[in-house]
Amino acid sequence: MGLVGRNKAALLGGAAIAVLVGAHAAHAQEAKTTEQDKKPRVTVLQRLVVSAGVAKVAIDTPQAVTVIDQEDIDQKQATTIGEILKTTPGVQVLGSDRVFGEAFNIRGIGATENSADAARIVVTVDGAPKFNEQYRMGSFFSDPELYKKVEVLRGPASSTLYGSGALGGVINFTTKDASDFIAEGDRGAVRLKGAYESNGNGTLTSAIWAHRFNDAFEVLAQGNWRRSNDMEKANGVTLAGSEFDAFSGLLKGTYRIDDEQIVRASYQRWDSDADDQPYTQTSTTNPAAGFGTTDRHVIDQTWVLSYENEAADNPWLDLNVNLSYSDTTNSQSGNPNAPALPSTGNTAILNDTDYGYKTIQLKADNTFDYTGESFKNFLTVGFQASHQDRVADRPSGAARLTAHPEGQENKLGLFAQNEFVWDDRLTLIAGARTDFHSMDPSDSIPGAKGIDGTAFSPKVAALYKFNDNFNVFGSVAHTERFPTLDELFSTAGAPVARGMSLDLKKESSNNYEVGFGASTDNVLGLDNTVSLKVTAFNNDITDGIRINPFAIGPTAPYYVNVSKINIYGVELEGSYESEYVFGRLAYTHLKGEYPDGWIGRNAANTIAPGTTLETIPQDKLVLTLGGRLPEHGITLGATTTFAFRPDYFTPIAPVPFNPASQAAGDGPSGSWTRVDLFASWKPTEGQFVGWEGQFGVQNVFNADYRENLLNDRSKGRTFKLTLAKQFGYQ
Repeated sequence: MGLVGRNKAALLGGAAIAVLVGAHAAHAQEAKTTEQDKKPRVTVLQRLVVSAGVAKVAIDTPQAVTVIDQEDIDQKQATTIGEILKTTPGVQVLGSDRVFGEAFNIRGIGATENSADAARIVVTVDGAPKFNEQYRMGSFFSDPELYKKVEVLRGPASSTLYGSGALGGVINFTTKDASDFIAEGDRGAVRLKGAYESNGNGTLTSAIWAHRFNDAFEVLAQGNWRRSNDMEKANGVTLAGSEFDAFSGLLKGTYRIDDEQIVRASYQRWDSDADDQPYTQTSTTNPAAGFGTTDRHVIDQTWVLSYENEAADNPWLDLNVNLSYSDTTNSQSGNPNAPALPSTGNTAILNDTDYGYKTIQLKADNTFDYTGESFKNFLTVGFQASHQDRVADRPSGAARLTAHPEGQENKLGLFAQNEFVWDDRLTLIAGARTDFHSMDPSDSIPGAKGIDGTAFSPKVAALYKFNDNFNVFGSVAHTERFPTLDELFSTAGAPVARGMSLDLKKESSNNYEVGFGASTDNVLGLDNTVSLKVTAFNNDITDGIRINPFAIGPTAPYYVNVSKINIYGVELEGSYESEYVFGRLAYTHLKGEYPDGWIGRNAANTIAPGTTLETIPQDKLVLTLGGRLPEHGITLGATTTFAFRPDYFTPIAPVPFNPASQAAGDGPSGSWTRVDLFASWKPTEGQFVGWEGQFGVQNVFNADYRENLLNDRSKGRTFKLTLAKQFGYQ
């Protein structure tokens, strides 16, 4: 049997199992409703945000936030994490479409090879911080099937609760729970799922078992196998290095001590072992050309133990404690096709190496609630302590890896945030955080020394509701980011020699936001809801850290501080919801520049004041329009993305700031339009209850384009089909 036959067999086999089991279950019980089926009809902006302080809906949060729920994730039939976020305003997936090459950009902050961008955007899984930084690799490795919700908090105001340095913002991933699948009155549930996509002949096989042992204790176990051959671009060229085979899983237990106290424990794993992968996953038209191929085994693991105590009868107690351990490893071996002299001159990066980040964190916070006749006040205080090891284990006698310096990082953050609500109209939020930081390089790095420091992150935000339909908001936030191990201790040899950057200053950000939110019901006398939120911001960054493009030599620092970086823009998010028709709108307009320019060694190395920042994504307008037939459980729709011509930036010699900039990669980037279709079937009554089908066509018209922060041209037209069956038991 050929590859195509095997892939289709995997889908049909999973569906056949679901049919047989489902047929048996259909006679065993009547249709029942799970927690996921109980959601009221709300717009995107009326979804609950739980990660920005006191829980509130997005439109009433004085910060730009987006909540992506389970329905959105299912509808996208995402193969990679990046596909979940592609319609979120202010967010750009960068690097590549390869599972080993994805990273994030929020509001023009983030790049794959231009210093430590993973440190500028905080990414968490169930509260556990995720971090990976390796030359020409992505920063996050996981599978969309593991998650039921993603929250995106844009801007540095999130630094108060999540840690100094979140210049771009925060992305929080929440894994699934057993209660999401167990219907009322049932003891447990099983969900089987199979998916197929035409581009790359990719398949997904997934199984979930959720069981409630008693009223207090429940467990979810999930396993996924996702694979694909090399995908094809719209221009007919193979997307080199896109072949993968990945297993992922989640084991999660929830114990309810009483109605208010909850303990959760979870273990998550993503595992992909790929031979003959291009060394570079994030850049160049032909990734295998400059560095050859290598065998990679990437394993990402996350352990989380959490405790919650809402204590409804005690206004002085609302406690959350989260202990987590994250372990991301990349075992790299064998480079039979490596060129004799790579362009970097650093052949050590091609040798066998076990790269890794291991992070343990303890975070705790408590909210004190004080309510008066016409006001409510919530004071949250807490701490966050973490220890991170960065490793690059090499064979005995191998040369030290100068591009991936080993070391340890310790952080302790103390924070407080007060939220005052008067008459349910005026909300005032003030917060401050102090982080204590130490960086200890490995003893194997000659001349390196430990670095200590503190960072301060205060903010003030306000929102005023004129009525139930209209509000205005604004905020001022400051944060500071420590240099990372990469930025402090990386060195490089000929032909582009660089030394350590021990004199780097902290990056500082001052961010200003204003905006408004509007929502109304029964427009034109119809049963509907329309919501709109508009946010304008200006982010001034001082002492921004960048690769040094001006000087060559062992005494020249690898990284330097830029005096000023300015990023400003507007984000718009809108939604229309009715029983039969829905629509969504997301628009992002960003500008970024070096206001003072840079003074280089000579005219060829000098950047003029006002030069465009190389990490600014092109402006986008994303429109979704769809319809529902609720009596049949059918949803149909189309998403159209309009991308506008980017501001171009030409890298300067000898080293470009970012090889993924607009002037590099798989051809130039211009304006483009893309159309995606989607359809779903989820009956709510009758003999097919528990079945679910998803169908989609991505890039319907096979548009050939390149997003300006991606290196590769667009994937070609892709048909996707998903079948799932869930049944409960008593």
